[in-house]
Amino acid sequence: MSHQTLSTILFLLFVAGTLGITFWASRHTKDATDYYAGGRSFSGVQNGLAIGGDYMSAASFLGIAGIIALSGYDGFLYSIGFLVAWLVALLLVAELMRNSGKFTMADVLAFRMNPRPVRTAAGVSTIVVSIFYLLAQMVGAGALVGLLLGVTSDAGKALTIVGVGILMIIYVVVGGMKGTTWVQIVKAVLLMSGATLVTLLVLGKYGFNLSGLLGDAATQSGKGEAFLEPGLKYGTEAQGIAGKIDLISLGLALVLGTAGLPHILIRFYTVPTAKEARKSVMWGIGIIGVFYLLTLVLGFGAAALVGGKAIVAQDKAGNTAAPMLAEAVGRAIFGDVGGTILLAVIAAVAFATILAVVAGLTLASSSSFAHDLYAHVFKHGNVTDREEVLVARISAFVIGAVSIGLGILAQGQNVAFLVALAFAVAASGNLPAILYSLFWRRFNTAGAVSAIYGGLVSALVLVIFSPVVSGSATALFPNANFAWFPLSNPGIVSIPIGFLAGYLGARLSKEHNESKYAEIEVRSLTGIGAEKAVHH
Repeated sequence: MSHQTLSTILFLLFVAGTLGITFWASRHTKDATDYYAGGRSFSGVQNGLAIGGDYMSAASFLGIAGIIALSGYDGFLYSIGFLVAWLVALLLVAELMRNSGKFTMADVLAFRMNPRPVRTAAGVSTIVVSIFYLLAQMVGAGALVGLLLGVTSDAGKALTIVGVGILMIIYVVVGGMKGTTWVQIVKAVLLMSGATLVTLLVLGKYGFNLSGLLGDAATQSGKGEAFLEPGLKYGTEAQGIAGKIDLISLGLALVLGTAGLPHILIRFYTVPTAKEARKSVMWGIGIIGVFYLLTLVLGFGAAALVGGKAIVAQDKAGNTAAPMLAEAVGRAIFGDVGGTILLAVIAAVAFATILAVVAGLTLASSSSFAHDLYAHVFKHGNVTDREEVLVARISAFVIGAVSIGLGILAQGQNVAFLVALAFAVAASGNLPAILYSLFWRRFNTAGAVSAIYGGLVSALVLVIFSPVVSGSATALFPNANFAWFPLSNPGIVSIPIGFLAGYLGARLSKEHNESKYAEIEVRSLTGIGAEKAVHH
């Protein structure tokens, strides 16, 4: 049996299983709390697994392994950034958000301010960040199927992206948060098992001697010792100082972005108490921490056993390094059949990863549209739960369609890099507004709106005029050149703009509500009154 047939069968089994879970969940989804927050019925451990499932995206698994395999030490900085980001989320945001909100990020911001402009801004920002992130998952899906089914044409990969898009829409429309959470829990277990297995096989092949593995990786990469030192991807002589600043910018975006990612923030609402919210983040950090250590071995293992040339030949951005490593190590230890089976298993797990993450993202953006924009901005809060959930389901279709279209356009990009852009946008727009709202007494409506739009617009404008979109061989439009901003990641400029815009907006406007701040301060620290939140 060829690996194509086997991996297709495994993948279809996973899809059938998860669709079963989704339809089961739909029978238990009775009202808006069930649809948006899974009835707040998940334990800390379950939610921790789901957070892991939501966060360990195709970018982490495929993109980071690929960047390490092609850029060595510099690629590992992505692993560090994604992991450290959790400490910011845990210390500053997780428990306070859980205590003060109801379903979406905007609930926290709108509580002490004029709700309509704030909800509009937060809704727009959530949808923009989610679409950036969705893009990355779609590109990963196209690359994977290319490897699995031998599809090399762009049209074939585009069809795959359409297929994944349709599946994710079904998960969200039918299962809501309950179905999506269970899919993420199943996927987290599968991904950890698959990544651990390949890591152990790679280490076993080298007799658990890390220096042997790193030595081979340096030799096979064609870059020699430079592969194990900083400066291959960022700060090369050709880039000069801009490369070094780009690296700092990337680090800032990764570390600060997680605490502003809408699909991670809504996970905190699915647990019954603040204690469970803390517990779920601790479990999430544990799972994610182990996982990022594994990506180190996966990346250097791919460089050593597959080689940079073979990886780039299959996918120029390196997104297929992990599945190719699975095939190579399986073949080396168990022969051809072992290689085929291992490739099929890892590819099916990577697919599962993509489906679980896109479902979480689509749910975050569609619930933000329905709950924030439709229910509170267009209808002034005069909607039934049923109507709101129906709108959330319709908007899932629209957001799915947009991300399918953009995913087809962005096929040549590395997925970890695309996700870093989503992080930059989240850190620039959402994070300043959330932190000011939770910690600054004088913060007000004008401040929140300026922080979100200031950060969001500056990040988007800088990305459009950066080498990501034009002026370089790997750009979205490689033949055009309108890039005047030298950095690939806008975080170092756009994050301070977001904070500054929020500060100036709040200072220039006289309006603020002391009593509401006092109430949200008590609520965010204790959780008292959170259940009755947000019908103001």
